[in-house]
Amino acid sequence: MSRPVLYLEPVGGISGDMFLAAALDLGVSRSALEQGLGTLQLPGWRLVTTAAQRHGLTGVHLQVVVESPVPSGHRPLSEILRLVSASQLPERARSRAAAVFQALGQVEASIHGVAVEEVEFHEVGAVDSILDVCGAALALELLGDPDLYCAPLPLGSGSVQTAHGRMPVPAPATLELLAGLPVRFEGVGELTTPTGAALVRVLARPTPPPPLVVQRVGYGIGTREMADRPNVLRATLGQPSADVEGATFVLEANLDDCSPQLLGQLVEQLLAAGALDAWVVPATMKKGRPGHLLGALVGAGGREALVQLVLRESTTLGVRTFAVERTTLARHHVSVETRYGPVRIKVGTLGAEVLNAAPEYEDVRALAEVARVPVKQVWAEALTAYWRRG
Repeated sequence: MSRPVLYLEPVGGISGDMFLAAALDLGVSRSALEQGLGTLQLPGWRLVTTAAQRHGLTGVHLQVVVESPVPSGHRPLSEILRLVSASQLPERARSRAAAVFQALGQVEASIHGVAVEEVEFHEVGAVDSILDVCGAALALELLGDPDLYCAPLPLGSGSVQTAHGRMPVPAPATLELLAGLPVRFEGVGELTTPTGAALVRVLARPTPPPPLVVQRVGYGIGTREMADRPNVLRATLGQPSADVEGATFVLEANLDDCSPQLLGQLVEQLLAAGALDAWVVPATMKKGRPGHLLGALVGAGGREALVQLVLRESTTLGVRTFAVERTTLARHHVSVETRYGPVRIKVGTLGAEVLNAAPEYEDVRALAEVARVPVKQVWAEALTAYWRRG
């Protein structure tokens, strides 16, 4: 199976705590979340979760209660990165959390005209925001490392009080983080926080998800009541619909620098690894260079393993995959007797009608080697024996 998919719909916006709340509503273990975040060596804190409802939608509301706030109210980027690096969070979660803070740091440096090394976070440097970012990265691990997609973010309007004074909504950092991404200038108040924007910028794809088989839906409930929309972040977890049982994929790679000996071996490896079929076709590549098109047919369950095999065993830098529809005949084997010995015949039927019959090549070859006769001779006799059966 390929990676699951997580699709975020910021109906009422997005913030770090709303993301975590939605993850908890999806079924992420609160104890696993607290255990991982406890390795950050931050002052005393606790997660308070309650069931909440906005406009008839029920989900989880999360609040990070900090018992020992930082006296200065801010932290330098270097200290935050050190806390993340020294934690016992999974390696990928540490890397993702650090990337989110780096993105925030770059934006703050640009806005305030300082080097990124000089950036000190105020709201984002607070304990609750560090827990939000690291918690989001850990939640993705606990959800099975899904591909994350997100609908366009609503930015809100008005103004908000910050450590730098009264600022317009959306905040300058939010706009900078979302440059180049689709957004919606709508709503009242701050609907997308800088932390929420950074999570989407770094971790998500700003596009609709692929067709899904929906497995679970979670709602992260925001604090405010809004007249024009429910203050919720909806998160839908599912599996790409092409990965359901029976789906079939074609894998392809263009090769213009791969030895024919490697290609022959790779076709055998693909078949041994579960490919339904595998092939190599001559092709004329860019700049008129002769090359090959390597292809394989595989069920959804074996797709990832075959992709990895092609990447390891060939010289390609990438593999294309796409779902295909396949109509197949029902198949069964019968055994026929020839003067050389028994041969299995693969029979393809449509309903009760036999449309195809073919001797199994390995049976024919083995008998031909023993009898020291041409393979085609054993093949023809086996096929004749089958059709004479009536």
